[in-house]
Amino acid sequence: MKKSYQSLEDNSTNNMKQVIYRNLTSKILYLGFILLLTFSTSLTAQEGDPVNGKALYRTNCASCHKLDSRMTGPALRNVETRLAEEEGLDREWINAWIKNSAGLIRSGDPYAVKIYAEYNQTAMTAFPQLSNQDISDILAYTAEPKPEPVVAEVPTGVQGGGGDGLSSDIMLAALALLFALLAGALVLVNRTLKRFADEKGIEVPVKEKGTPIWKAFVQNQFLVLVTVIFFLLASAYFVYGFFMQVGIDQGYEPVQPIHYSHRIHAGENGIDCKYCHSSARVSKHSGIPSLNVCMNCHKSIAQVGDETQAEGISEYGVDYNAQIQKLYKAVGWDATTQQYTGETSPVKWIRIHNLPDFAYFNHSQHVSVAGVECQTCHGPVEEMEVMYQYAPLTMGWCINCHRETNINVKDNEYYTKIHEELSKKYGVEQLTAAQMGGLECGKCHY
Repeated sequence: MKKSYQSLEDNSTNNMKQVIYRNLTSKILYLGFILLLTFSTSLTAQEGDPVNGKALYRTNCASCHKLDSRMTGPALRNVETRLAEEEGLDREWINAWIKNSAGLIRSGDPYAVKIYAEYNQTAMTAFPQLSNQDISDILAYTAEPKPEPVVAEVPTGVQGGGGDGLSSDIMLAALALLFALLAGALVLVNRTLKRFADEKGIEVPVKEKGTPIWKAFVQNQFLVLVTVIFFLLASAYFVYGFFMQVGIDQGYEPVQPIHYSHRIHAGENGIDCKYCHSSARVSKHSGIPSLNVCMNCHKSIAQVGDETQAEGISEYGVDYNAQIQKLYKAVGWDATTQQYTGETSPVKWIRIHNLPDFAYFNHSQHVSVAGVECQTCHGPVEEMEVMYQYAPLTMGWCINCHRETNINVKDNEYYTKIHEELSKKYGVEQLTAAQMGGLECGKCHY
């Protein structure tokens, strides 16, 4: 009996030990699971989200930094890896620099002081609002590999539009039709004359068979006369058309030394024409913008398009980034050091719109006083990849505009009395530029 009791007591002790071990194992596994979950969450947070980082980069960094080239600040492609390998700096240093760069500089941090001196003692803007996770996302975005360049196919037949003038094919077709009508008229005349001769009993001499056609043609004075008149009229038409086109360069589309896309600047970016052509408001000439005007923007814009996209040829067959490099070379700008070198070269722009010397045109009078839009004369500039002469700019074209355009005299005391007198004279409420003296010879020829 005593032995059985001892056996039961041993079994009970063993069962209690198993329960204790089981509970301890469960707690260890649970604690390990918690630690693993925490570590994996922390690791995921440290890796960062490049999609969110791209948005944060554009909002906070893109105004001073580019991924692959120096701007106001250094390039940021693989910046974390470069700092770790070259300077031995970790993520904590990057976080401190982004949130308070001035504080690191004041503390005497060697690399912070070096960067501050290298970039003309310009401290980076502090971003205390960015969390460590935000910075991780930005660094994940900057760590993405640079895409390979893709060269787009160059479309054929991309040209600027010209005017609505008649083409040579249309003129030749019209002449052929005129000649056919004339030939038909001659056949009808011949039949009518034969019928008239038969009715009157007039014998028409029969030509000998075997006479060459050219000899028969020469002997027929009527055909010779009609042919001479036809060739004289046709020659006069072509000579007149040739001389009337002298100095008319509608559709003229020269290749400029630096490709400038009005479609991108005036169209996609919505830049006002008078920002670049500022003299059009106050001067006779609209003027060619100086390259300094271009550099107002292109000091910071050294690359066209999204930096995550591959650089290549545009759909118009133009490498815009190469054109920006031409601009830098012309003004002597070193994009690496962000400074002017002093070595400049002139850009020999090709003039597109050119009036004869005896014709006077004042841009300020039309732009500032009359309020004429640039597109009225220059066409849809905001759609032109390559600038071309849209209008013929002939005397007749200008006169028609003056005849059709009403003068805006509202709130203009200078025109009040003149408008009242001329309105009575012409019996109209709205006066055109022609009725205000816009057709006087001395207005344009002086």
